[in-house]
Amino acid sequence: KVETESCQLGEHEYKVTFNRDNTAADYHNKIVHKTTETKQMLKGATAGKVVVISADHMGEGDDVLGRLLMKGFIYGLTELEEIPETVLLYNGGAKLSVEGSDSLEDLRLLESQGAEILTCGTCLNHYGLTEKLAVGNVTNMYVICEKMMSASRLIKP
Repeated sequence: KVETESCQLGEHEYKVTFNRDNTAADYHNKIVHKTTETKQMLKGATAGKVVVISADHMGEGDDVLGRLLMKGFIYGLTELEEIPETVLLYNGGAKLSVEGSDSLEDLRLLESQGAEILTCGTCLNHYGLTEKLAVGNVTNMYVICEKMMSASRLIKP
């Protein structure tokens, strides 16, 4: 016989206890039930969907096509019923949040709809674009790691 108990110990800490005494069928039913409960408890402890953009193009092959695809992808995000909570831009993706970017207006629209736009400061500095940031805020790798680790879902084009 297997019985399960779960409780919240802290804001981001949970305890799940399994006691073996039930039949296999009961065990499965209780695990499914407790898994659902645990997911519901954890839901509040995670961030929403985070889009991670590490290049100014999408896919491999033709870079001109790749830049067009990335522009289309970012535009597509603005048209979704549920926009991402955060858009992280690093490495070549940092080029998308600066003056002159073809995706600038779409990123501004996402920001106005409530999305957080964060661009890696080290990356902006590397490309000589620090002074040209035109949407969102500068961030660092620590924050990028935190956002990615706490996301309920990561989307990377």
